[in-house]
Amino acid sequence: MSTRTTSLFFLTVLLNAGLLGLLPSPVLAAPPIPDPRFGVVETYAAPDAATALGVGWTRVTFRWNEIQPHGPHEWNVVPISDQTLSNELSRGRQVVGLLVTTPGWATDVDVGPGVPRGLDLPTDHPDNLWADFVRTVVGHYAGRIDHWIIWNEPDIPGTQHMSWGGSVDDFVRLLQVAYTVAKETNPEAVIHMAAVSHWWDEHWFGRFLDALGADPQAASSNYYFDVATLHIYFQPETVYDITAHYKGMMEGRGIRKPVWIAETNAAPSQDPAWPVPNAQFDVSLEQQAAHIVQALSLGIAAGAQRIAVYKMADTDTDRAANPEPFGLVRADGSRRPAFTAFRTATTYLAGFRGGSWDRRDSLSLVTIDRGDQTTTVVWARGAEAQTAMIPARTTRALLADVRGGARHVYPERGYYYLDLPPASCTQGCLIGGPPYLLVEEAPVSADTAPTPRSPTPPPTDGASPAFPVSPPATRGPTPTATPLPTDVPSPVGPRATTASPTATPTATATLTTEPTPSPSPSPTTPPTASPASAPSPTPTPVPTSPTGSGQPWVVVTLLILGVGGAALAATRARIWHRS
Repeated sequence: MSTRTTSLFFLTVLLNAGLLGLLPSPVLAAPPIPDPRFGVVETYAAPDAATALGVGWTRVTFRWNEIQPHGPHEWNVVPISDQTLSNELSRGRQVVGLLVTTPGWATDVDVGPGVPRGLDLPTDHPDNLWADFVRTVVGHYAGRIDHWIIWNEPDIPGTQHMSWGGSVDDFVRLLQVAYTVAKETNPEAVIHMAAVSHWWDEHWFGRFLDALGADPQAASSNYYFDVATLHIYFQPETVYDITAHYKGMMEGRGIRKPVWIAETNAAPSQDPAWPVPNAQFDVSLEQQAAHIVQALSLGIAAGAQRIAVYKMADTDTDRAANPEPFGLVRADGSRRPAFTAFRTATTYLAGFRGGSWDRRDSLSLVTIDRGDQTTTVVWARGAEAQTAMIPARTTRALLADVRGGARHVYPERGYYYLDLPPASCTQGCLIGGPPYLLVEEAPVSADTAPTPRSPTPPPTDGASPAFPVSPPATRGPTPTATPLPTDVPSPVGPRATTASPTATPTATATLTTEPTPSPSPSPTTPPTASPASAPSPTPTPVPTSPTGSGQPWVVVTLLILGVGGAALAATRARIWHRS
């Protein structure tokens, strides 16, 4: 019998005996995560889509009133089963827990909603109900969930969205008990200060920090939290302003903590699958996608250590809880354009070491340091199309758009020229125009042509920013916003320059399409994000030759300025494509 005949014979025997089903199946590894610092809330609602998206971390809300609705001896497995949690962890996603919502039987009704009974008792006293709950939850999930956010948006006042009815001092005690008990129960536990929304009461966090400072044991106890947390919605520029401002408030009091943006998004009101006729903001699907890229890049530039989008998928209960659809995935499994925008952004921002907001005039230009790579994110801020003139670090770059497309582009005489579509400004340019991501295989420090200067630099008096639009950072009616407090350090701001939609590098001085004018932050170098241990991937498989440091940039600049607008318009090419 030939070798081939023998092989076929034994294969037939195995098939007939059904033994092939007993052979071990190959283990399929989860696809690599571009950067574990980018997250999406509640990925377990669409785990396969989250894996395809490359989500690095997620958040699960543990509502005390659902886990122990009637007494301390109950334990309902909500909102996530051990099997579902194991599935999330096996896909490489870190899970962060959020503890919130005191049940009625445990509430101190004489103080206010949310405030547990026995909160002022020692943490080992059996009548300190909050201490007992934290001890039980943290111990149960130790090693699987080690990050815990203590409460949610305590700065919201007495509305349907209020979760905390106690004072700031009461909340400091809540945090103190949770921090002490969690660290005793699980020494690896990382405690997050409750995420604040800012817009409902923009002075709340300052009062909280002052109350901490009045506690003589706070400094020696790490101020009872390891990470500050924010929720920032609808206007991507405030992702930068609020993050930098809150970092400044802490640092001005000698408190240095990393900042995580645990929720950001701009829910669309114009989705045919879920129209919202009375939405607080008129947001298209394309604007939501643009918000994702802009918010992630500006969060990095402001110094956020991690950023997450709220949320993974629409669910059956969302229409009652939130009139607007926040999911990157619809309830029927179809994906909104924001899904692709998130994947594009996290691919080309992965491995970030820090960033800076270098232009904030007629266009926004954000530079992201990725070690051996640099990603420049750029978009028009107003209702007029713009042309960005970006100094080149290399002789070729990859240009990605918000829809996930990418092509090679080449500089002309030391600059990349990018035509930027205008923003939709029906509500005051809430979100900038469609962004582009320019990816260069060169470090931020690589030699470049001179950066164009702005004829209208920002003020240098260090004034706090007055945000042009005041959306709430939580779902619900729009509150009235007031200017930022002036008794705290202002956030550092961008180095502003200006470009024109015409062929010349000279810009119009102001934008008539912008919201109510407001002073820009001080033009000092923005803070950089704290590097994480995640490796820096190289998603762009395009080897390029970095531009040498000996190029005659001064001569090039004189030629550009001498030729003038008409000649430049006649000679330079727009974005041109070579494969």
